[in-house]
Amino acid sequence: MLFDTNFYISPKQKPFVLRLFVLGLIYVTAFICRLLSIIRYESVIHEFDPYFNFRTTKYLIQEGFYNFHNWFDTESWYPLGRIIGGTIYPGLMVTAAVVYWVLHALHFTIDIRNVCVLLAPWMASNTTVITYFLGKEVRDENTGLIAAAFIAIVPGYISRSVAGSYDNEGVAIFALLATFTTFVKSVKTGSLFWSCMTALTYFYMVSAWGGYIFIINLVPLYVFTLLITGRYSNRLYVAYTTFYCLGTLLSMQVTFVGFQPVYSGEHLAAFRVFVLLQLYSFVVFLKANISEQSFKRLVFLFLASAAGVMFVAASALSATGYLAPWTGRFYTLLDPTYAKQHIPIISSVSEHQPTTWGSFFFDLHFLTLLFPAGMYFLFQDLTDAGIFIILYGMTSVYFAGVMVRLMLVVAPAACVMGAIAVSTTLQTFMRMIKSARRREEDGEEMHKAYIAVVIGITFLLICYVWHCTWVTSEAYSSPSIVLSAKQHDGSRAIFDDFREAYYWIRHNTATDAKIMSWWDYGYQITGIANRTILVDNNTWNNTHIATVGRAFSSSEDVAYEIMKSLDVDYVLIWFGGMTGYASDDINKFLWMVRIAGGVFPDIKEPDYYSPKGEFRIDAGGSQKMLNSLMYITSYYRFGEVYMDQSLPSGYDRVRNTEIGRKDFKLEHLDEAYTTEHWLCR
Repeated sequence: MLFDTNFYISPKQKPFVLRLFVLGLIYVTAFICRLLSIIRYESVIHEFDPYFNFRTTKYLIQEGFYNFHNWFDTESWYPLGRIIGGTIYPGLMVTAAVVYWVLHALHFTIDIRNVCVLLAPWMASNTTVITYFLGKEVRDENTGLIAAAFIAIVPGYISRSVAGSYDNEGVAIFALLATFTTFVKSVKTGSLFWSCMTALTYFYMVSAWGGYIFIINLVPLYVFTLLITGRYSNRLYVAYTTFYCLGTLLSMQVTFVGFQPVYSGEHLAAFRVFVLLQLYSFVVFLKANISEQSFKRLVFLFLASAAGVMFVAASALSATGYLAPWTGRFYTLLDPTYAKQHIPIISSVSEHQPTTWGSFFFDLHFLTLLFPAGMYFLFQDLTDAGIFIILYGMTSVYFAGVMVRLMLVVAPAACVMGAIAVSTTLQTFMRMIKSARRREEDGEEMHKAYIAVVIGITFLLICYVWHCTWVTSEAYSSPSIVLSAKQHDGSRAIFDDFREAYYWIRHNTATDAKIMSWWDYGYQITGIANRTILVDNNTWNNTHIATVGRAFSSSEDVAYEIMKSLDVDYVLIWFGGMTGYASDDINKFLWMVRIAGGVFPDIKEPDYYSPKGEFRIDAGGSQKMLNSLMYITSYYRFGEVYMDQSLPSGYDRVRNTEIGRKDFKLEHLDEAYTTEHWLCR
């Protein structure tokens, strides 16, 4: 094909150029489709955790890495404070800072806020490239391209990578797939280079997100599976041994992780498989160099001795407390009821709830149907790489079913599985179409049938694109800090009470003022209002959070004494009774009671239910509930408000009922400020 006199693409180069062009389009599409939130609103950070990440990134830019790593934050967890460097995964902040420094070195003067806003879409584009190489290693180039196209717009991944979603997962999924791709490559080639690259990408993953635990358990499971299925090779030995030794050493350089890889129960499977692999390799070596009779005797003696030593060592380490037990979140993944029974603060988080079947379809669309089809095709032609993807898919589906947040992890597996199914099916039927043309008998009818199948698959792909676009636009492109609702005439109403409240605090309170709120809003208060808070989204101190929950659950007199002991100057609550905002503090109140009750025996959940066992805020509610600090701060003066001519005063639009207490006075508190739509008080 001749474009000009100097540029010529040979027939052998055409497929490569075409793949490169398509991958470039996918790369750009992945970035553009995540910008809807900016187009619709503005360049703004979303959600809650990203505000802490943004605040720490600004500190890193201004003060440098040394001061960042040793930063003691006095505005968080008052009066305890927080050591930032030792309690976070710094990969996200360091990535944003490096991008910022590189751009400024190239004289692109972009604000750090815009770097943080656009970092997740850019990393999502890079993830499409990594997914292409993963699909290529598992199957072929066509599978890689389709997998890249799928992950570019899949809602399960977009939910955590839209512009403004400056959270750890924004870079972690890239690191996760990079680790998987390089490990599959190292097992396939036995290359020490790719094994070292696996360790480096794993180190990046460890520095970015606590989900690295998934990698350090999935990879040993894969190695163990290859061993028991008779697929051991020297390539596997080189790949895993290098990865485990170098990866463990590198991961221990992350301060928050520290020595956990050598004493935590969550890392123990990797060590056990490492030891097993060494023993297996030694047995293979003995078998090749001594007689069969001597081999059997030595193996029996060696294995019995090794098993005894390992059992005694493990028992001693566990008894002395050197081996740390699993964390509550890890137990929750194995037993979904564990958190609700033992750690209510984990169960109170919405993204830690079990996933419904509707959520699987919402976030994956027809990939839920292609997933088993792709697994079937992998089993038909089973390879080492295919076994890895099967294990990745099966384990991620289970964990995603336990915790809705982990839909993010299953999305890449579903994209690769779906790509295998689509690629294999299309290639098969396209060959059938060509062969049907050459047949003399029934060739035309079969030809039409095969074309119909291809058209059907194309239609499903179009539906997938339409669904992903709609979900991205309607569900995942609205920053939680700016609320919107469609009015009867189709126009959009904007509720900007969050930022209104935070800016009021920033400009109208003392710089050393202490704000008491529920932990959900801690990061936003410190990040936007720049004020000291008692608890935040890190949720590391259950007793401190329970103390705040006790204050909100108690009467005003009791709560006042608690707040005085904590030097509280202001109380902030979110209230949706006027606008219909369902995620307000009244709807979260029972979790405050449960968390407080886990530490303070005087707080009992049944006391906040009506005699019929109902949680009510109307006249039928319990006296404990109607007299609690949360109730009176939420509904103060609300009894004077009329929502509609047909509704009584003090009608709560979220609970759809008239409040039980209207005319009451505050004894120890004063109303400092209420936002325009009463969302923040």
